[in-house]
Amino acid sequence: MTLAIATCAAAALGGAVLTGRADLVVFAAPLLGVLCSIGWQRRPPTVTVQAQPPLHRCFEDEAVRVIVTAAADDDAPVAVTCSGPAGMHLETVAPGIVDARAPRWGRYPIRAAVRVPGRGGLLDGVGAVDAAEVCVFPVAPPQSTAIPRTELLDRLGTHLTRHHGPGVEYADIRPYVPGDLLRSVNWPVSARRGALHVTERLTDRAADVVVLFDTYPQPPGPATEAMERTARGAAQVVQSALRYGDRAGLVALGQRRTRWLGADIGQRQFYRILDTMLGAGDTFETAPGTLTPRAAVPTGAIIIAFSTLLDTEFALALIDLRKRGHTVVAVDVLEGSPIQGERDPLVDRMWTMQRSFMYRDMATVGVDIISWPADTTLDQAMTLVPDRRHR
Repeated sequence: MTLAIATCAAAALGGAVLTGRADLVVFAAPLLGVLCSIGWQRRPPTVTVQAQPPLHRCFEDEAVRVIVTAAADDDAPVAVTCSGPAGMHLETVAPGIVDARAPRWGRYPIRAAVRVPGRGGLLDGVGAVDAAEVCVFPVAPPQSTAIPRTELLDRLGTHLTRHHGPGVEYADIRPYVPGDLLRSVNWPVSARRGALHVTERLTDRAADVVVLFDTYPQPPGPATEAMERTARGAAQVVQSALRYGDRAGLVALGQRRTRWLGADIGQRQFYRILDTMLGAGDTFETAPGTLTPRAAVPTGAIIIAFSTLLDTEFALALIDLRKRGHTVVAVDVLEGSPIQGERDPLVDRMWTMQRSFMYRDMATVGVDIISWPADTTLDQAMTLVPDRRHR
């Protein structure tokens, strides 16, 4: 409205100057008076922007509908326009209603730009705010990842062990001892030997799996691609553990602030772990320092870490967990040298030798490191983990 009034006043004054007609000046006078009253115009009202719900969760390439509403305190009409960051596709369905889709995991804020006219009609108020957030989870491969072979806690589960107890797998036959269950008596063997004998079976136990997620700043180049594999590998390990009835948890180390979620079971735990991985929601806990909090790792838990192993503090955290008595396996997601540009082939050979020396040194303190090449799946790489069970 201000632009329209100013245009009309300027046209009338220009016509008056060119034609010498005073009545055009009289016509422009009220318009100029209105423009002079801008300083006394009442300011635009306060606008409240809301999104229902403010946090959306979905998987990659999955569309979610985001509804953003804006209302002024004097019921003035408010125009809302939604926009997303790079990497997210938005399809406008209606004003304030968009369908969001992202091909890559991450956290994507939905920004709402509002425009509201002032009470006098000559002023417009504009503003922008992050009204909603879409948390896109990574899609884990369907292959199940086996846990490292180690001694498990005496808790009923699905992992076959060498210990005798309740189970279905045959272990041995021994003479009957008072207190044995009658259903375990092997009647054919007892009839042949003339004394009661029972069948012993191998028991199935459960495990506690805690995933260490490396969030330290990474150099450019291959380390950026490694972060993608780190997230997908962590999601695959957690998914496999929960599928077999094990308890799973996550600890994100980096940037002097540790996010962690205690081990638990169930499908809801899977989504809570993904929230902790991306730093969304309020289901996780935080702790200062660069080491894993003791409350985040249950006794006898199996630690599976995903990292480029370029930061010394992350390696010290692995050694600290091994000193506490945990089975620690680190998956090296960095393939090749992180140095970019043209270089002498000798540099790559020296880098390879240095990594092999690091593998050897970490193995001497009990931390097993396996390489995860890009042309192999995680379940194939995990088969190289040595057997840590006590003989």
